[in-house]
Amino acid sequence: MTLIYFIIILGVIIFIHELGHFIFAKKSGIYVYEFSLGMGPRIFKWNRKNDETDYCIRLLPIGGFVQMAGEEIDDDENVPKDKKFSAKTFGQKFMTVIAGIMMNFILAIVLLFVFGLVNGSPQNKAIVGVVDENYPAYKAGIKEGDTILKVNGRSANTNDKLTLQLQVFKGETITFDVERNGEIEEITIEPKLVKENGEDIYKYGFQITDEVETGVVAALKYAFTKFFSLIHQMIFIIFYLITGQLGLGSLSGPVGIFNVVGTAADSGLMALLYLTAYISINVGFINFLPIPAFDGGRILFLIIEKIKGKPVDPKFENTVHTVGLFLLMALMLLITYNDILRLIK
Repeated sequence: MTLIYFIIILGVIIFIHELGHFIFAKKSGIYVYEFSLGMGPRIFKWNRKNDETDYCIRLLPIGGFVQMAGEEIDDDENVPKDKKFSAKTFGQKFMTVIAGIMMNFILAIVLLFVFGLVNGSPQNKAIVGVVDENYPAYKAGIKEGDTILKVNGRSANTNDKLTLQLQVFKGETITFDVERNGEIEEITIEPKLVKENGEDIYKYGFQITDEVETGVVAALKYAFTKFFSLIHQMIFIIFYLITGQLGLGSLSGPVGIFNVVGTAADSGLMALLYLTAYISINVGFINFLPIPAFDGGRILFLIIEKIKGKPVDPKFENTVHTVGLFLLMALMLLITYNDILRLIK
């Protein structure tokens, strides 16, 4: 069942992403050769009447693509010039490329809204709930109802920020800035090393409150605040990776995601729904970065083209994207290797 959930979640996210590209390509009058889910050998193909596009499903559920005329190096003389991607206006090309990212973000907001509506909308402030008397937080003076503002001087006033900062300072003695009765106090806590399921874990001994609000308005507010909170968290994850404050071991690839899907499935449908929203935001965010082979890299070339006033040499652009793709595949193999080591441990 974990495998089925994994395929469904990735399939939905990829389908929505590629559907965004496809819809705007069609609306812009671009000739689309293929709309494909998955990578590798083709296992299914379908065509609509009076439609040039091949709709395909490929063997490996790890990606997808929309193949458009005018992106290739060799010019296809069978396609009218005005139906090629390269012949369209900057606005049409920009919207076609960015539409996949937009669709991922919209999907995530919708799923978060449904989650909040059905399951209740968790508050996202870093407000302390339970404090365990057997752990350092209690002895240091953390109390139920305290609002955490900072961790070692860095903003941690939301649950997402706090989670990230605790990952960055994992195992270290931390100074928390907490607000209590309108006053701000500094509390220093050294974590306790414990073993759980054979794994060493550092614990401070407190949990964030799990209070929830109900209703449509609360769910709508939660969907947008949680979305922007996660985007903010991802920006800082990239920053901490670049500066070396987080290692590649903190990232997960397909194997790690598969493992998380299994854990979420044990918690029920709403956990899977939330996980789908989270991964969808990740896919949209990563694609927005100006990295070759991703949508952000293509957007960067479009902006350069707009500034220059003439198209970038397609051979050069394709070479950059190809090199970027190989580097990303190498990175993915390294992350997958780390995922497998974690599973073995």
